[in-house]
Amino acid sequence: MNGLRRALLTCVLAVAGVLALDGLLFHTGLYTSILEPDSSSGLYQLILHREQDAQKTWGDAMILTLGDSRFAYSPRLSNELTPETGYTFRSAGIAGSELRTWYYMLRDLDPTARRYRALVFGVNDYGDEDTLYFPDDDIRALHYAISSLRWSDALDFARSFHTPAIQRQAFLGVILKGIVLQSDVQAFLTHPLKRIAYVQLCRRGYEGWTYNYVDTATAMTGLEIDWPTMQAKFPPGSTEEQISTTTSWLLHPPSPQTGRLAAYRREWFGRIIDRYRGSRTKIIFARLPRGPIPRPAYLAQPTTSSIREFASRPNVLLCDESAFNSLERPEFFKDAWHLNREGIARFSPMLAKEIARMLGAPK
Repeated sequence: MNGLRRALLTCVLAVAGVLALDGLLFHTGLYTSILEPDSSSGLYQLILHREQDAQKTWGDAMILTLGDSRFAYSPRLSNELTPETGYTFRSAGIAGSELRTWYYMLRDLDPTARRYRALVFGVNDYGDEDTLYFPDDDIRALHYAISSLRWSDALDFARSFHTPAIQRQAFLGVILKGIVLQSDVQAFLTHPLKRIAYVQLCRRGYEGWTYNYVDTATAMTGLEIDWPTMQAKFPPGSTEEQISTTTSWLLHPPSPQTGRLAAYRREWFGRIIDRYRGSRTKIIFARLPRGPIPRPAYLAQPTTSSIREFASRPNVLLCDESAFNSLERPEFFKDAWHLNREGIARFSPMLAKEIARMLGAPK
């Protein structure tokens, strides 16, 4: 019996030791300051750090945009209109992210929920169209937001996923962050000084690199789509990326409408909107340019529109759905998903003017 007690005590102490060590390293910010900048977790932390610094220097009339890589615009070009609009634009978007990740980014970036004049979310459509991609099961959110997740978030964060196996993975990952960051830690231990120097370099240079970034001039000029046959004619020299994104983004057949996207949006956009209730910050939704050749309406028949429902709340505004339709041309896209240099050059001032028009002059 004494042996069983000693074994149980040993197990309890071992578990407590693992939790204590994991908590010291990963729940205090001790390790997150040296995350690999090129990883999902490190990129998230780099953007968070950059935008926290920007809050100290960019004044009071700030507009923050959030989205994935499809929300391709240049804050620098938008801010060339600041003398006219009165607003400055900043971006906390992350390629490959989804709105659950944006919620945790905002929680750390704006703890008082009053720092920004508006939050602008770029969305593919105001309708809730289910596709073969289900954001409620995108485990990448765990890797992006790992530095922002707390022990108290574990159960709630895990429940936000749809599949039980992914729920378990998310729960364990929040409790023991070392599991999620294992490969990052191993890489750090291999070359610790090199990692530290690279993190310092990125923190010094990331603002300038991203703010002054100029995208490729590559275009899809000459693309044609025959919608009745769902066949695309690509211009000579089209890249594999252009062909694959056209196939997956534009030429996919309609998907069964399950309501999962609507439920996911109501949950996470709802949390963000509730968090800013009573704040001076407005929540703005903008429908992004849909592609070099937008899909016909009969191929997308969402049954609900959670975003239009949100528009009934006092702090929520919707951009005109057709505000950026003029950009839906092959010469403004580098692939079927993303605007190119010329598209961004046109979109950025259009976005700044549209948001300023909706908000009015800063007070």
